[in-house]
Amino acid sequence: MMDERQAIAAFAALGQEHRLRIVRQLVTAGPDGMAAGILAEAVAVSGTNLSFHLKELSHAGLVTSRREGRSIIYSAAYPDLSDLIQFLMRDCCQGRHEVCAPAVAALSACCTPPETPPMPDRVYNVLFLCTGNSARSILAEAMLAKDGQGRFRSFSAGSQPKPEVNPMALQVLRESDYPTTGLRSKSWDEFSGADAPIMDFVFTVCDNAAGEACPFWPGQPVTAHWGIEDPAAVEGSEIERKTAFVTAQRYLRNRISAFLALPVSSLDDVTLTARVREIGHQAGATSPRSEVA
Repeated sequence: MMDERQAIAAFAALGQEHRLRIVRQLVTAGPDGMAAGILAEAVAVSGTNLSFHLKELSHAGLVTSRREGRSIIYSAAYPDLSDLIQFLMRDCCQGRHEVCAPAVAALSACCTPPETPPMPDRVYNVLFLCTGNSARSILAEAMLAKDGQGRFRSFSAGSQPKPEVNPMALQVLRESDYPTTGLRSKSWDEFSGADAPIMDFVFTVCDNAAGEACPFWPGQPVTAHWGIEDPAAVEGSEIERKTAFVTAQRYLRNRISAFLALPVSSLDDVTLTARVREIGHQAGATSPRSEVA
């Protein structure tokens, strides 16, 4: 339970415009948190100033951090924030609970997910590309299809598609409760014709695909490279190969989570492009090299 000294420190840390924005942004981002670069853009502060503010918030116990590869991910310290709210409402107006009822109801509403998510104003089309369209792009397509909760329609394709989807990719998806019905390897030419869906985002997940001359995408989608190592290239025992796919899935899921946290509809194209490209620098990012899957 928070005491007066801790509460004063917390309020002092929040008593600054940018620090208050940082905490509100991290609360919105959820437990997955945000990378420092993305957070700095979201609250419109420089990297140097962000570091200073995060240090103050961390000392007050309102922000936590963790390392993921080369990135530092920051999250709201929900238990301490909850304690701060409880400190303010402790004893609830000397037993007159009806006075605090509106605040309690508001907190309950914001923290309890609705039974039926509201329909989005617009559904965004997202295309994941790799050379073979059998592993990484398939994983990304399946995960965004479920985790996007109706806000995004996901597709995948390849410049040189394999005859079939890698069985290990399908196994890992099923074991992590992602649907696999309808997943198939296909050419990116399917998405360049006049009757193809208009893409809002195109993400390459292998370095070869990023370096190839892509078809013309109608609608000028936002593009970014989210390259990670090819799990299909790993040789060895079944456990070693499966571990490679699980690792690839984790890296892609982290990127998708960061993408889903973006306020897509409220960002201009330049800012949105910078944000999705920053996501590509998260843990597991590759350097250009020769690969095929």
